[in-house]
Amino acid sequence: MNFLRGVMGGPSAGPQPSGAETIQKLCDRVASSTLLDDRRDAVRALKSLSKKYRLEVGIQAMEHLIHVLQTDRSDSEIIGYALDTLYNVISNDLEEEEQDDSEEENLPKQVDDLGSQFTEIFIKQQENVTLLLTLVEEFDFHVRWPGVKLLTSLLKQQGPQVQQIILVSPMGVSRLMDLLADSREVIRNDGVLLLQQLTKSNAAIQKIVAFENAFERLLDIITEEGNSDGGIVVEDCLLLLQNLLKNNNSNQNFFKEGSYIQRMKPWFEVGDDNCGWSAQKVTNLHLMLQLVRVLVSPTNPPGATSSCQKAMFHCGLLQQLCTILMATGVPADILTETINTVSEVIRGCQMNQDYFASVNAPSNPPRPAIVVLLMSMVNERQPFVLRCAVLYCFQCFLYKNQKGQGEIVSTLLPSTIDATGNSVSAGQLLCGGLFSTDSLSNWCAAVALAHALQENATLKEQLLRVQLATSIGNPPVSLLQQCTNILSQGDKIDRRGSKVQTRVGLLMLLCTWLSNCSIAVTHFLHNPANIPFLTGQIAENLGEEEQLVQGLCALLLGISIYYNDNSLENYRKEKLKQLIEKRIGRENFIEKLGFISKHELYSRAAQKPQPSFSSPDHMMFDHEFTKLVKELEGVISKAIYKSSEEDKKEEEVKKTLEQHDNIVTHYKKVIREQDQELEELKQRVNTLTSQNEQLQATVTQQVSQIQQHKDQYNLLKVQLGKDTQHHNSHSDTFQMNGIQVEEVSKLKEELEEWKNKHELLQGQLREKDSVIEKLKSSQLELGTTEQSSQTSKSGGLEHNNELQKELEMLRTQVQLQSAEISKLQLENQKLQVTNTSADPVLGDSGATAANSSELEGRLQQEIKELKSEVKALSEEKESLKQHLDSSSSTVAILQDEKSKLQQEVAESKKEQDDLLVLLADQDQKLSALKIKLKDLGVPVEDEDDIESGDQGDEDEDGDEEEQD
Repeated sequence: MNFLRGVMGGPSAGPQPSGAETIQKLCDRVASSTLLDDRRDAVRALKSLSKKYRLEVGIQAMEHLIHVLQTDRSDSEIIGYALDTLYNVISNDLEEEEQDDSEEENLPKQVDDLGSQFTEIFIKQQENVTLLLTLVEEFDFHVRWPGVKLLTSLLKQQGPQVQQIILVSPMGVSRLMDLLADSREVIRNDGVLLLQQLTKSNAAIQKIVAFENAFERLLDIITEEGNSDGGIVVEDCLLLLQNLLKNNNSNQNFFKEGSYIQRMKPWFEVGDDNCGWSAQKVTNLHLMLQLVRVLVSPTNPPGATSSCQKAMFHCGLLQQLCTILMATGVPADILTETINTVSEVIRGCQMNQDYFASVNAPSNPPRPAIVVLLMSMVNERQPFVLRCAVLYCFQCFLYKNQKGQGEIVSTLLPSTIDATGNSVSAGQLLCGGLFSTDSLSNWCAAVALAHALQENATLKEQLLRVQLATSIGNPPVSLLQQCTNILSQGDKIDRRGSKVQTRVGLLMLLCTWLSNCSIAVTHFLHNPANIPFLTGQIAENLGEEEQLVQGLCALLLGISIYYNDNSLENYRKEKLKQLIEKRIGRENFIEKLGFISKHELYSRAAQKPQPSFSSPDHMMFDHEFTKLVKELEGVISKAIYKSSEEDKKEEEVKKTLEQHDNIVTHYKKVIREQDQELEELKQRVNTLTSQNEQLQATVTQQVSQIQQHKDQYNLLKVQLGKDTQHHNSHSDTFQMNGIQVEEVSKLKEELEEWKNKHELLQGQLREKDSVIEKLKSSQLELGTTEQSSQTSKSGGLEHNNELQKELEMLRTQVQLQSAEISKLQLENQKLQVTNTSADPVLGDSGATAANSSELEGRLQQEIKELKSEVKALSEEKESLKQHLDSSSSTVAILQDEKSKLQQEVAESKKEQDDLLVLLADQDQKLSALKIKLKDLGVPVEDEDDIESGDQGDEDEDGDEEEQD
């Protein structure tokens, strides 16, 4: 009892034991007590001391507490106390309180190191973490909640090590996912915090959590909590979603395919009154916008970004963001983040860019959203971050959008400027910002205008037509001339902000404008003051700030040489090189040119497309311009060191190569056309083949149908024959039963007449036979002379033949009549028999006649129906035969077409082989020319190098188009 009083703070007669001694006794009690109640009381006491004596409890009691977790799992109360004690020892959440207590006892502590060291001791045995995962599965609140907190603290202290242990543990991540489904909000919310720590910088765990239906559960929680109006729980869920999606392409694709983007739309529904937003709502909305940007970040794979952009347009999310963009009363930081989000949603997506171009601000009269944003960009009273966001939005709108670039430049051309002046166009705002007295506006407008010209030679030429009215009474000046005038005035104009910034912006605009546009270079060189100004700037020895301007001037001069078409006699390539050699020196020129890429701000701008600067003074370079510098720096250095002879040789080689390229291009075009024709012919052959197969299948099917109809016809014919025989038997019976005595007598008379005729014919036959015999005998007697015998012979033969024919006819008639007589005799006998049997029943003949007439009517009706069916079947048979004939003719036509197409394919292949032979000849000529140039000492690149260089150019062009 004295011991317990000492622990609980009761009165004690003796000296008070120290904290370490008390903790030692409690640890002994936990280790040695056999009663569960004693151990529970000791662990409870350790828990109460663990905050004040963190180090002592951690050193002495950790092993005993882990043993309690292993052996006393049946008692939830002692498990809860043990988990709370371990949490107090490992966690750094009570750092301030511990530091105050340590000051009171003058015990210096390194809180961060303590937590990390105790965590390392705990996880040294991986079974401890596995045991903790098992305890987290318990439903008891007093076990599960402290288990979740302890595991979260372990992840905070030693995240990668604990993540690896959980990852290899069976169903480790799945157990923790069940926390999100807990009905108790405290455990659910702490489960979200636990998963935040678990998913940090571990792609494998992020994928497992995502496929454990985390997106569905987290979005449900956000909806239940009220979306952006929710509390801290919504913020935690959004942070967890960012962990799962950021830099994880697999999870991003799963999020899109699961139609979860559509569920983000309600997050951004704002009302008309946007005043008085709470700090939590601002935080939640800021995180929601960042989550949208994670899905469409420029660092993601282009295909994934494009599909997410399209999904956001189709579900109405982009429209909702544009509504926030044009709404009133929205906080400044939310508006800035919304502009950045809209920028990346439309970047490189033509459909989204077209929609954004059609958005109007709710003003009177309505103005395009782009114009309203540009007004904010060139307004020096707007916040710096907002102006940077608007510039980024404008850059993303023009990225890979030649249609948008043309619309912006067209607002500057004389034919499209609004003469009334009622509305302000984007071009007017850019010119106003370009020539204002605010250096930041100058820089932003110059970069924005440079993006309107990016990778578009046509617009660079059109922009040369722009004329500006400088003052009343003076003639208009071209935009290019005005830019060079401001550049040459330098420090003479009083500006707000960095003086270097304006010149850097104008030089970047001029370099972008003149690059890859010989006409613009000619216009630039046409002004005699430009080249002396550039050489003077490069030759001077200025301070560090001015070195950047010198480098850009060297780049502009190099572009004027490299893209010079020698149309101006005084400013040919060779004369400009001589000028550099005399006034600057080649080495000095190359050194000044290298100032650009060596600058610290250049390296920052080259990292990502979004302009993010800590202050306006650091706003010097644009991301797209760094690509241009990287592309031109090497070629300009080579162009400066080349002599006139080398230039001439290079031009000759270029002309030869161009001719060869033109020939090759022509042949490639011919081959491409023939390939297309070949593909079309192949497609036609395939189509005709498929049609032929279909027709053959149809013919086969129709033949089988015809055979079926034939079988049905034959079957019906057999049935019809049986029915006819049956009907005839019935009709014969009816005639026999209904015959009269008078008819019998008539038949007898006819029979007698036929007998008389038969006898008469037999008599005639006998007479003919006798005549024939007489003729035969007379024929033997004749023949005295050869002529008379021949005549009599021929006449006798003819007469004999006629008589034989008549004899044969008479015999056939006799046979027919004898057959009829025998038939009539047989019928006469049958009639006599039936007549004798019909006399006694003559009284019943009326009823029998009536029944027989009814039966005869039915039989006749059936016969008519069968005849009609036979007729229909015969007609159907005829139609099927006609269809079969037409199908056979179609198949024959298709086979003829197929043979023709195969012949055409063979001819096209032959032509293609001839073209390949011509190409081989041209390659041999080219190799011979290269050998001659090498003999003359001219460096000639190999074909593989040229092809790789062309490929590199194409890749860089593609990158620039993506950034546009």
